[in-house]
Amino acid sequence: MLSKTSTQVINALVELARLPEGQYEGVRSIAKKIHAPQNYLGKMLQYLCTHKIVISQKGLGGGFRLGRNPKNISLYEIVEPIENVSFWSECALGLRKCSDVTPCAIHHRWKAVRSAYYEFLKETSVADLVK
Repeated sequence: MLSKTSTQVINALVELARLPEGQYEGVRSIAKKIHAPQNYLGKMLQYLCTHKIVISQKGLGGGFRLGRNPKNISLYEIVEPIENVSFWSECALGLRKCSDVTPCAIHHRWKAVRSAYYEFLKETSVADLVK
């Protein structure tokens, strides 16, 4: 269900979570470890800097590190800016008049799946993936 981009970014953050506190790692090293395109991964990590999930530092000894404790970074926070999962409220069949009042054939089942997926993303932290 996660896009390749989200999976790569999550894996990059897991690598950053393994760093000693205060240490930075370059995007080249991270990309090599997780088998991701370096330039694209760098852009995605820079994007997450705007959301305070990651901190970057230029120069010798620079790179990226987590912006806060990995226990306090949910998968939802990582995936939302990339995939906009909060907008997944439309009908799974693409019907315009589908709602709780006038549901399509799968409305209630899709709503339950979507809710479970949101909960999974919100309740799972980067620290959970490091274990």
